[in-house]
Amino acid sequence: MQTPLSDATPRAAQRRPWLWLGAALVAAGVLSCATVTRTVLVPPQIPGATYVGSKTCEDCHDNITRDFPSATHANLQALGDHALEMGCESCHGPGSVHSEVGGGKLNILNPKKSPELCLQCHLDLRGKFAQRSHHPLGPNRLTCGDCHNPHKGPALPTAGLSTLAQNEACLKCHPAQRGPHVFEHEAMREGCTTCHDPHGSVNPRLLTARNANLCLKCHFQERTPAGVRIGGQDHTLLLGRGTCWTAGCHEAVHGSMVNSSLRY
Repeated sequence: MQTPLSDATPRAAQRRPWLWLGAALVAAGVLSCATVTRTVLVPPQIPGATYVGSKTCEDCHDNITRDFPSATHANLQALGDHALEMGCESCHGPGSVHSEVGGGKLNILNPKKSPELCLQCHLDLRGKFAQRSHHPLGPNRLTCGDCHNPHKGPALPTAGLSTLAQNEACLKCHPAQRGPHVFEHEAMREGCTTCHDPHGSVNPRLLTARNANLCLKCHFQERTPAGVRIGGQDHTLLLGRGTCWTAGCHEAVHGSMVNSSLRY
């Protein structure tokens, strides 16, 4: 006859393998959480060239380096032993060959002509330019320098205090939206980026929202037992006809010369 096991030792022995397994899983979880994947940015390279420092650039480009301390990118400059690998050469590459031959476009990198150098650091924008709607970016098309000044002042064209001045970066390529209009759309005073993401969007025309929700961020929607009213007008049936700018109601979204309801 088999003697019954005591309540203490046998049950603990039966549970021990599970305890060890649980401890192993917890340890694996801790190790996995401690593993951090980081993107390492390597300064640009030019075959046969070495870094000479931003002071050397001042000899020929004093008109640019004079204002560079005010630029957002001036914060990239490093102090100490690694200073020669930062500053101008952090974007343009090592400048020894460029300096020795007295200039030349073939022996220095030019981010204004190719946005690829900018996107090496601005990885979030690389993803935006890969979305459905985006500006035509690349050589002989738009580049980052067409909208951003990396050498002077804030790199963001929207960093100024005047919202009308913020639009200038967009309006120099989109003059039809400039106006003046007899009936203006007040959203233009808030800036183009109120409705558009200039780098890319999953929505058509770089829009930050794909339907009437874009307009409803500013235009109050009132729900009543009879339906939906916007701007004091019944929109119950109109909202089902498409977006505000494609349903035949408000096509002139940037401003109209003939109609206060922003129609052509």
